[in-house]
Amino acid sequence: MKKRNGIVNNAESPHVVFKSINIGDCQWTDGFWADKYRLCEEVMVPYMGTLLKGDIGHGYNNFKIAAGLKEGEHKGHWWHDGDFYKWMESAMYVYGVNKDEKIVEELDEIIEIIGKAQEDDGYLSTHVTINGFDRFSNRQYHELYNSGHLLTSACIHRRVTGKTNFLDIAVKHADYLYGIFQPRPKELARFGFNPSQIMGLVELYRTTRDARYLELAEIFVNMRGDGPVQAPTVNPKFEGDMCQDRVPIREETEAVGHAVLAMYLYAGVADVYAETGEKALLDALERLWANVVDKKMYVTGAVGQAHHGASSRVDFVHEAFIDEYMMPNSTAYNETCANVGNAMFNWRMLSLKGESKYADVMELVLYNSALSGISSDGKHYFYANPLRMNHEGRDYSRTPTETAVRLPYIKCFCCPPNLVRTIAKSSGWAYSLTENGIAVNLYGGNKLDTQMLDGSKIRLKQDSQYPWDGAVKIAIEECKDKPFEMLLRIPQWAVGTKITVNGRDAGVDVAPGTFARIELAWKAGDVVALEMPMDIALIEGHPRIEEIRNQVAIKRGPVVYCIESPDLPEHTGILDVYLPVPSDLKAEYQPKLLGGLTTISGNVVLRENKTEGMYRTLVKPEWETIQAQFVPYYSWCNRGQSEMTVWIPIVWK
Repeated sequence: MKKRNGIVNNAESPHVVFKSINIGDCQWTDGFWADKYRLCEEVMVPYMGTLLKGDIGHGYNNFKIAAGLKEGEHKGHWWHDGDFYKWMESAMYVYGVNKDEKIVEELDEIIEIIGKAQEDDGYLSTHVTINGFDRFSNRQYHELYNSGHLLTSACIHRRVTGKTNFLDIAVKHADYLYGIFQPRPKELARFGFNPSQIMGLVELYRTTRDARYLELAEIFVNMRGDGPVQAPTVNPKFEGDMCQDRVPIREETEAVGHAVLAMYLYAGVADVYAETGEKALLDALERLWANVVDKKMYVTGAVGQAHHGASSRVDFVHEAFIDEYMMPNSTAYNETCANVGNAMFNWRMLSLKGESKYADVMELVLYNSALSGISSDGKHYFYANPLRMNHEGRDYSRTPTETAVRLPYIKCFCCPPNLVRTIAKSSGWAYSLTENGIAVNLYGGNKLDTQMLDGSKIRLKQDSQYPWDGAVKIAIEECKDKPFEMLLRIPQWAVGTKITVNGRDAGVDVAPGTFARIELAWKAGDVVALEMPMDIALIEGHPRIEEIRNQVAIKRGPVVYCIESPDLPEHTGILDVYLPVPSDLKAEYQPKLLGGLTTISGNVVLRENKTEGMYRTLVKPEWETIQAQFVPYYSWCNRGQSEMTVWIPIVWK
């Protein structure tokens, strides 16, 4: 039987319903994700490598300095090692598909330097080594964040190359962490900021089967909210809800604090549950998922409403969740890392539960709030992803992470490699293995060549121009002769979907928001076809979301749209635009616009909004009707600096 080497390698995890396919078993072949993956392979990963290996990103230089091979000072934030490991991980996923040995050769040279930067006892964080800081003296030094990405990256390297040179470094480091943190010393009782180490430790356990790493991962879960903070390593400004540290995870009912930290924590807890099956952990994750999705998530799948604010328990929070239904648009923070983290969390929940609602959120993020973080040329990045950009409303020179345009380099560089590694591994999320079959999670042109859990071979070819077209054909090229199931995700929006097998109605329940299950004695040449209606929908928000009362967002399939100033008359502000309802919106695929995408066009009405002071006496407006174009939200700001809004006020005809 083929060895299991999934991105999240849950093949032997006892409490997982959907198992991961191996890295490289699915490859994008045509259409949306094939185009994005090709750009990732040819531009995103190489360009990022030039940044991080050169004097701009300085990440590789830090390892050389720590190794004593180069003179100089540490540059970049304290979490820059972790960013470098994420870029390495991206390159590994690319190698997992294209098998270009030059990638492995380059990584081997880098790994040798990382090994030399590692201290004799296994400790590894370049800024602490270079600056001579006391180890684990300040949770904001992000040492455990760096650790988590080291462990994860090393596990992926082992799976795609079969080599142990990087894994040996990770094991030595994890053994050091176990010796430090397993005794639970008082001064480190609440240590840790961004908890990527939990995911990394579970993945290392899955790779080595050393139970100590799972034990340590659970210790880090239990440390959150475990009694009053007394450790001198914790800055009072960054404790409590800011770090999900006020309430133990098993008792928590609300998503609070830094959104990246929250999503990484929830994903790590999901990994621990997959191995231990502790019901209290799953119960907490389900509560938190509902709180995020139903009360704190944007229509784009983005999370983390505010740059700064307060939690409902009045703790200071930063890049964070705030109160339920408090969803600002122009000041929405929505860090790219948080949005990617939302997809990572939902990918794990899908694996644990096998329910399509988790894949719906994962897909929503991928097409919208994650992909908005990178430009169409693959070389410019957003850190924050607001839903409205009004240039007269904010001074974007005050913060390096909230910018009016994407930048070729962000000093706080955590988001770009996080997004690029997600695009690089996206084909690994397209399918899952069930007890006796496969589940189709994501649609798009691809080929699958894998083994099912019983060891039998299956080869599929999927043809689709999704998300621009709702037609999907899945042809079976090879399979076992005994019956097995194929689960097809029917997105919540896909009302009226039809499924046929070899041209005939499949005769199964096709309910939006579920997996349609077809069990047959399949044979080579069988073709499953889906027709998902791609209607243009006007989305309104919960009445408690005050900022979007009497406004709508436009959505077609999984893609959320916006209106952008390049598509409006000159000197027209984004706040002048209103949408008449009922609307006359029509979709059109434009192959030459930003690499090919579907736009939506129709009439909008303009009202001149000149306000002196904060308030004015209401006067009857004068309306001007124009033809306007809406573009996918992820594609905005690729035609120069622009204004943009997702939510548009409506005027009833």
